Amino acid sequence: MNEVRPILSVAAMRAAEAAAPCGLTELMERAGSGLAEATCRFAGPMPALILCGPGNNGGDGYVAARCLAERGVAVRVAALGEPISDLARAARQRWEGPVETVEDCDPAAVLIDCLFGTGLRRGLDPALHERLRSLAQASHLVVAADLPSGVDADRGAVLSPIPHYHLTVAFGALKPAHRLMPAMTQMGRVVLADIGIEADRRWCEIGAPALPAVRPDAHKYSRGLVHCLAGEMPGAMALSASAAARSGAGYVRVSTSRPIAGLPRSVVEVGDARLDDSRIGCILVGPGLGHLPQLLTLALTSSRPKVIDAEAIALVGDPARLKGQDAILTPHAGEFERLFGTLPGSKADRALAAAEASDAVVVFKGADTLVAAPDGRLGFAPPAPAWLATAGTGDVLAGMIAALRARGMGAFEAACAGVWRHGRAAERAGPDMIADDLLEHL
Repeated sequence: MNEVRPILSVAAMRAAEAAAPCGLTELMERAGSGLAEATCRFAGPMPALILCGPGNNGGDGYVAARCLAERGVAVRVAALGEPISDLARAARQRWEGPVETVEDCDPAAVLIDCLFGTGLRRGLDPALHERLRSLAQASHLVVAADLPSGVDADRGAVLSPIPHYHLTVAFGALKPAHRLMPAMTQMGRVVLADIGIEADRRWCEIGAPALPAVRPDAHKYSRGLVHCLAGEMPGAMALSASAAARSGAGYVRVSTSRPIAGLPRSVVEVGDARLDDSRIGCILVGPGLGHLPQLLTLALTSSRPKVIDAEAIALVGDPARLKGQDAILTPHAGEFERLFGTLPGSKADRALAAAEASDAVVVFKGADTLVAAPDGRLGFAPPAPAWLATAGTGDVLAGMIAALRARGMGAFEAACAGVWRHGRAAERAGPDMIADDLLEHL
C-alpha cells in the first residue's frame, strides 16, 4: 500500500510519547501548533472559542490559543478549572489572555473542544455535555482536539451524547475510535497532525493501494486465474466473477452445473471443479452457496489461496479447520459470530483474535470494516458510503479480493486493497446504486 496513517491504542500512544526524544513539553507544543494550523486551514480567520479541560488535552488547547492569537485570530479560552498536570499548568502560564469559565462563556463562530482526550473512560457530567452541545449548536464549525470529549479512544464507544464535529485533529497517530462505530460518525473530517513520534504501523488506516504492475510479457495466467465455485444461487457468483474480471484478473472461470446469466463473455463456465490446476491464483467459494457444503470441502482440499465468503463461512464450523489454508474470510457481524462465537473486547480485539484462531486474514465487514492478519496487523477502513448496505455488494468485494490475491498480492494486502477500492467505487456509483453498478466503477 501507499503511505498510510498509523493507528495507536491509548497504551501504545503513551509509550510512543514517553519514548519521543524531544520530550513531552515539545510534544504538547507541536500538538497545539498543529491544532491551530489545521483549524486555520479549515475555518480561516473566524473568531474561536477554545474549551480547555484540566488535563493535557486542555494544555494542548492553551498552546493552540497562543498560536491562533499569533496568527491574528480573535481567540478566547474557557476552562473547566485549574490545570492538574504540570504540562497543562505550564501551557496555561504561557497563555497571556484571559481565561473564562465554561459555564459562563459566550459562543464563537468556531468552537474547539480540548476538554478531554484519549484517557476518558466514563461519560461527561450531564450538565457539561449539555453545555458542550449548546455551545456547539451556537457555532458555525466545531473542532475536536485529538478526539471529541465523551468518546472511548480504544473502543469507539460514545460514553455520553456528543455533538457532531466538522473537523477532528488527531495528534501523532489516529486512534481506533477515529475509525470505529459509533464514534466515527461524529468526527467529521479527520486530519493528522505530525508531532514527531515514532508510531508503530502494524495498525493503520487503509490507504490507496499500490496494485501489481502488468508486465510487458504478461499473459492471462500470469495475471492471475480466479476459480469460482458457484452454488445454488448463481446470481451472487455472477457478481463475484464479474468483479474479479473487472479487478485485473487475467482469467476468471466458474464451476457450475448450469449456465449463469449475467456473466461477462470473457468469464469461462466449466462443468467440473478442476482445482488441481497449479495455475489457479485464488479460489472463491461462498457467494450464493446455498445448501452445498461439499463445495467448501472441495475448496479446502486444494492448496491454492482462497477467499471464503457468505454461507461458506458458517459451514467452516471450527476456525482451526482453516489453519494452513492461506485463506481470506469476509464475514459480516452475524457470520463472524456464527463461526467465532461471542468474543470479548472491542471490534479490533475480536478481529485480531479471529485471525489468530483461524490462521486466516479476516475482513470483518460493517460500517467500520477491519482487516486483521494472524501476525497482528490490522487495517481500519476509511469511511465508506452508507449506501453500500445493499444486497450483493459483499459478493462484489469477495470477487475483487480474489482477483487481487490471484494477481500476486499478499493476503492482507489484497484484502485491504479490495476494501479500499470497494468504498471508492461506491462513492462514484452514487446513493441510488445497486451492487451491479459497482462493476462499472472498479
